Order: sequence, then structure tokens, then C-alpha cells
Amino acid sequence: MSKKKTHNKQVNANPFLKTVQEIFFNNPFKGYNFRQVAKELGITDNYTKDLIKNMLEQLVRDETIIELNRGKYKYNPDLLADKIIHTTVVGKVDMKSTGKAYVLTTDLPEDVFIAANNTGHALNGDKVRVHLFPMRKGRQTEGEIIEVLERGKSQFVGLVQISGKIAFLVPDDTSMPVEIYIPKESLNKANHGEKAIARITEWPEKSKNPFGEIVTVLGKPGDNNVEMQSILASFEFPLEFKPSTRKDAERIPIEITTAEINSRRDFRNIWTCTIDPADAKDFDDALSLRKLENGQWEVGVHIADVSHYVKTGSALNEEAYERGTSVYLVDRTIPMLPEILSNNVCSLRPNEDKLCFSAVFEMNDEGKISSEWFGKTIINSDRRYNYEEVQAMLEGGEGDYSTELLQLHKMATALREVRFREGAIAFNSQEVKFILDEKGKPIDTYVKVQKESNMLIEDFMLLANRKVAEKVGLKKSQSKPKTFVYRVHDEPNPEKLQKFAELVTKLGYRMKLGSRKGVANSFNRLFDEIAGKGEETMIETLAVRTMSKAEYSTENVGHYGLAFTYYTHFTSPIRRYPDLMVHRLLERYMAGKPSVNKDEYEEYCIHCSEMERKAVEAERASVKYKQAEFLQDKIGERFTGLISGVSKYGLYVELDGSKCEGMVSLRTMDDDFYYLDEDNYKVIGQHNGREFRLGDHVKVKVKHVDMQRKQMDFVFDELPAPKNPKFQKPTSGKKKR
Repeated sequence: MSKKKTHNKQVNANPFLKTVQEIFFNNPFKGYNFRQVAKELGITDNYTKDLIKNMLEQLVRDETIIELNRGKYKYNPDLLADKIIHTTVVGKVDMKSTGKAYVLTTDLPEDVFIAANNTGHALNGDKVRVHLFPMRKGRQTEGEIIEVLERGKSQFVGLVQISGKIAFLVPDDTSMPVEIYIPKESLNKANHGEKAIARITEWPEKSKNPFGEIVTVLGKPGDNNVEMQSILASFEFPLEFKPSTRKDAERIPIEITTAEINSRRDFRNIWTCTIDPADAKDFDDALSLRKLENGQWEVGVHIADVSHYVKTGSALNEEAYERGTSVYLVDRTIPMLPEILSNNVCSLRPNEDKLCFSAVFEMNDEGKISSEWFGKTIINSDRRYNYEEVQAMLEGGEGDYSTELLQLHKMATALREVRFREGAIAFNSQEVKFILDEKGKPIDTYVKVQKESNMLIEDFMLLANRKVAEKVGLKKSQSKPKTFVYRVHDEPNPEKLQKFAELVTKLGYRMKLGSRKGVANSFNRLFDEIAGKGEETMIETLAVRTMSKAEYSTENVGHYGLAFTYYTHFTSPIRRYPDLMVHRLLERYMAGKPSVNKDEYEEYCIHCSEMERKAVEAERASVKYKQAEFLQDKIGERFTGLISGVSKYGLYVELDGSKCEGMVSLRTMDDDFYYLDEDNYKVIGQHNGREFRLGDHVKVKVKHVDMQRKQMDFVFDELPAPKNPKFQKPTSGKKKR
């Protein structure tokens, strides 16, 4: 009691301290750092922010708040222990295959655990209301789902199972814990064993299974087209455009009027090119180059003027917004816009007049910019290159306009060097590609490598994106910044960063976490050190997971990975809806029109970020399926790979070349009793001391492939030497888990 009285006296003696304390008291489950407290109080000056830091330290000493991790605090749960807290939160369900779930919510600093018998009728991705159970010291926050506010999915893909008078749809998605009961009259000609799309029609309160109906029969499982359509439908991407959208697209005029040409800056007589993948059809960006009389270079970044053709309020625009993005599966592209636009009217094809929205820069050989211009243009591309053609010229080969390309390469390299000096992180992503036969079956794989020709384009696109964002966001004369769509990438979670640093330290590398620039330099040095080593892919993947996720927002917090204070997406309006919004906003503000509604555009940003995440997941699912299909006829064959993950169930192994990842279950390792050393990312034989560590090279055989779940099981073909060679394989006994 005396401690509480002392605490109350201190609070009453300092009204500002009481104000800070009330933020935590009113939000007892939420964590705050000093910046977030300052934001809650509307404080922007550094002096008062420093006072807040002192207040937080005092509240920790008083045990009013506790420190969760470095610099993050929440209300002390012990002060609430004598109360039964009946409160609710709203969040999104992350359902596991076992039926248990976690609810992700911004109201709490941690996820809410939901036992399988407390999930009600909630499904993965649903927005729900959760009743929180009384807090227990040292235990994770737990609750019960009491209301489904919004379904995360409206349709489900799976196998139709018919037995007598009973029919079910068995979902492909392992996070769907129940099968959907389909009344016979709702089968809509679906046959046993076919893949189909179903929607839930009702879920009676006392029924374990929801009731549904088949809305689309896809066909036989294993057929390439059926499987790719299944993936699209699983993530609720439409399989075709709406009739109203197609009609809108058919009305688009292909011919460009003289009046339109005269209203634009004409680049048709300036050398211009596109550089894209060999199989690309939607060319939405081009580069132009010319030498100026003053010795400087004029570089034009020309972007397809999609907003000229796709008008707000049209069916074309509505469906483009709904889709949010194009989707790139292994064997096909699902465009955001109908092909007449994406591959024809808007595509910057060579030797054709095309309308663009352009960012034009005057710069020297070192990439230093002396002037910039933004506006509507018309271009006529001289040449369409693929990356391989340009790369050959950059490596000394001959080709069309090699002088111009080498000059662009020189300036791009200079821009890149500046970016890394200022703290950009050089994330490397290895993308697996498949060689398919005429039926879509993978017959071989290879890893796509980012080369200088890719970086040439990327550096100029980054420049245009940054400068467009600065043009809108950097207006110092504005009393209030205009609403804009930014591409933001927040600072990484300090706890995640610390764990990553600990992991790479155990693998023999070092990270310095003292400052933002020090972190960037550490990452770049790490990527150089691991290049070509067995653990390269694994460490790069974990590095990306350590970072915050990039997303769209009207709140500009900068782009941490690129080290840009202002950044947006301007350069791909054919395949990304946010770029289309950016074009419209830039044109609006250049015309002197007032700012748009911020809340409205924040909703657009949230939707586009969500659709981007879905597209990435669909793309990964198609790769995972093709990897499983690639190994399907290779049961018993031997491969080399590296250990990409460790768990209490087994070791994940990623195969060299194909990047196929499967699990070696501990149950198949019967030469010893193995246990998990979680802190050091390895499993160890209890008697023989044999170790399997994250990043180790291993030899495995393919044991089993589950096509429906896209899962691959391996067994070890060769084992490393035991540390205790005298140990004999046990003949009986239970394995330690």
C-alpha cells in the first residue's frame, strides 16, 4: 500500500506525469514507445519529447509501467491482477490447421490466443470481436471469439466428395478447419473428385459444418489450368473480366487525336527504348536520352498514361481498383486491365505513338540532377530490348544503340552508389523460374539472377518515384500537406532486429545495431560476406522477414530500406492501381486543385496493400505447386540442399537449384534420440552428438509429395559423422521430443 501511496503523490505533484500515465492506464494492453506517446499528446518539439523519456523512466521505477523490450512500454499487469477485466477487442483471425487460432489486433501489443473450442464459427481472415479472459501473470492474452463482424473470404476452393446422399467440399486451404456441407440440390453438376469453388450460404448455430453451394466447377485435379485457376480463386481473384469492363475496354479509341498530341510535350524524335523481360507484353515504362548543348544529359522516364484512358467512375476503373494489381503466376499473367489496354493501347510498344506521363531530368555523368520536369508527353520507342540483350552490351558485346545504353548505365550506377552511401539496404531476392512443357508441367528449374541490366531500369524508376513523391510532399509553402499516396517502409521492430543479429552471430557473422546507417551498412556487409555460401538464401530470407512490410499509406513515414524520406509508386500504372492514383493526384495538384479527402484515400491505400499481399501469396502458391509437381515423379531420387529451418517436428531442407523446400521429420531419424536446441538453431543427437544446424549442407531423398497441400517430405540420404563414434543405434525406446 505504501508504494501505491507514494506513487499517487508523485503523480499528483506532476500533472504532466499523470497525463503520460493515463495513456497507459486507458490502454492497458497496448505498448508504446516515447514517439508514440508524444504523438498521442500532439507533441512535436524535441525538448518536450526528452521530458517524456524521463517520465517513462520514472513510471518504470514506480512500477506503473513495464518495459516490454528496448524502448517499448505498457501498463503493469500486476496493477490489474485484482480486477476481472471484461473487455473486448476487434481483430483478424489467423487460423491454424489444428483449429486453434490467434487474433491479430492493433488494440494489444500481442496476439490473442483462441483455443479450438473457443473459435465459434470464425474462419481464417475473418474480422471478429473477441472477449478477453482475465489476465494471468506470465501467460499469453487469451480470449473467445463472440462475433464474426466480416468474413475474410466469400468463396472456397477444394475437392468435391460425394458419398451416398452426403456431399462435402474439402478445402485446399489447410487453414480452413472444417469441410463445407453441400446439399445434393446445390452441387450444380459437380462430380465426385472434381475441383470446384463453393460459397457458404448459412452456418446454423449448432452445426459443426457450414452449409454451402457449388458456384463453379473447375475440373479434374492435376490439370495445370485447373490448378492455376484454383489458386486464383482461393485468393478471390476473378477468373475473367466483368462484361461491363470488357465493353468499356472495347470503346477505348486507339487513334490519338491531333489536339491531344498538340497538348503534350513531344519526345517522338528523341531516342527512346524499353527494357523488359523477354516474355513481357505490358511495357509501361521507357527511357529516353539526349545530349544537351550545355554538355548535360536529358533523361526522360516515360510512363504509360493509363489515367488518360481509364477514367474515375467507369466500369474499367472500378474493376481495376477491385483487383488492385496484376497477378503473376508461374505460367500466366492475370492483368489488372483487359489485354486491349495492358498489351496494346497503353503498352509502350516500339515504333508506335504512345501517350505518357513523364519525369524528365537534366543531369551530369555522375547522376547529379540540375533540373526536373513533370508532365504529359507523347513518345515513339525506337527499340524494345529484353534484359539479356542489354546485359550482353554492358558486358562488352555489340548491339543497337549501345552508346546510349552504356551512358544510361553509367548514370544509373552513379545514382545507385549515392543511394547506398545514404543508407539504402541491398536486399537480394532469388526468384525460381520453371521451364514448362506444352501441358504446363515443369521439366526443369533455374534461379533468376538480378544483373546490371535489371538495375539500370530499377535505378531510374526509383529516381522517378522518389522525385514525384518529393514534388507533392516537399512543398514548403503548404500550411497543410496535400493528401498523397506514398509507398512507405517503416523502421524494423527492434526485438526482431536483435533476434536476427543474435542468429547471424551464432553463424559467425556480425551486426552493428547502434544507428540506422550502421544497421544498413551491417546488412550490406553481411550480404557481401554470405554471397555464394550455403546459408546465403536462408539469411537473406530471414533478413527480409526481420524488416517491416512495405505498404501504401497517406501517412508518409519514409522508406527505410531505400533510405528515402519521400517515396511513391508512379512507374507501373498498367499493373498497379496505386500508381494510377498517383498519376491522377499529381496531375490534379500540378493544375492547382485542392487536396483530396485523406480518410477516403487511406481506405484506398489499405485495400491496395491487402490486394498486393494476396497477389504475392497467390504467386508463391503457384511456385510451391510447381515445385511439388517437379518432384512428384522423383520419389527416391537424391538431391543436395541446405537446412533452411529447424523445429521440434523436423528439419526443413531447401534443394539446390529448384529451391524446393521439404521437411525431414524427426520421426524418420531413427539412429538416435534427437532434441531441439532452439537457441542455437540446431537439433542434436542425445547420445551420438550428431548435429544438424541451420545452413548446413545435406543430402536427402524425396520420400513423399502431397500435391493438394503442396508439401514435400524428405529423408536423409547421408548423415554427418557422429561426435561419439562408439555409440550404437538404439533398438527400442521412445524418441524424445
